[in-house]
Amino acid sequence: MKLFLKILKWIGKILAGLIILLMILGLAFRLFSSKPVPPGKLVDVDGTKLHIRAEGPKNELPTLVLESGAGGDTDVFHWITEGLKKNMRVVRYDREGKWFSESSKDSTKSEFYARQLYKLLAKNGEKPPYILGGHSMGGPYNRIFRDLYPNEVKGMVFLDSSHPEQWERLGVEGLFDENQVFLIKSVGILSDMGITGAYYEITNPKSIDKHLPKDARDRKLDLTSYSGDIYRRYVKENNINDDILLRAGEASSLDSLPVLVFTAKKQYGDPQIWFEMQKELKNLSSIGEHYYIDANHGSIITKKENAEIINKEILLMAESIK
Repeated sequence: MKLFLKILKWIGKILAGLIILLMILGLAFRLFSSKPVPPGKLVDVDGTKLHIRAEGPKNELPTLVLESGAGGDTDVFHWITEGLKKNMRVVRYDREGKWFSESSKDSTKSEFYARQLYKLLAKNGEKPPYILGGHSMGGPYNRIFRDLYPNEVKGMVFLDSSHPEQWERLGVEGLFDENQVFLIKSVGILSDMGITGAYYEITNPKSIDKHLPKDARDRKLDLTSYSGDIYRRYVKENNINDDILLRAGEASSLDSLPVLVFTAKKQYGDPQIWFEMQKELKNLSSIGEHYYIDANHGSIITKKENAEIINKEILLMAESIK
């Protein structure tokens, strides 16, 4: 029994030493690391600084406004922007609280984001008409924007977009289940302590966005390790998700608006249910077009070859409605 207690004591000392070491490494990271620099600019909208990147000429073609998914940032649209910015204006941004954008102190119910984006575009000197491009949850956000500002929008592009009824029809709880939320909150705390950053410095992990340029991959790792804000925003996105999908579902028709739907062939779970919902997105418009791409949910936009397929159709759309 004494030997067992002695072993437990030594184990306790080792664990305590490891915890102290992690805290020291985390503190060192917080003291000596610099805050990641946004690649775009910050624009004040009602007291909240939002990160926006606007590139390309302001000409007779509509401006493409890109809306990322629940966990996406402006970098996920790198190849789409690179492929189109020589011909047309391309705008991408981070919703409030995401990545390089500040958190808003105002109510963030379903229509808030569309109204905030409307003000951001005007504040940055952008002018309609717009083509809205939305990846994943960006699709529902775009549907709300178009429902509120129909005269501003002349085309929509759904990039493996979410569907208002997706969770019920896929038999999934939501963006994250309770265990995932707990894990995300825990990682957020570790990031605030600098431990996540120290771990990244030691292990040099690979980015999941392997198809993006190195500076984009490094920027994401730097920002997710610098503080817990990114992770807290994941939880917030989870909390508001039902409201966003419900409001998007109210925009049940796009009439004869030009619509492009791009669907990834590689899906988790039952792909046929997802494919059926993607067809329904196409049918929101009487002139919707649907394309399948040999990709997964992320690589449909982050892989250059896939972006080139998408860009070709977007440019044709833009030229047809100029």
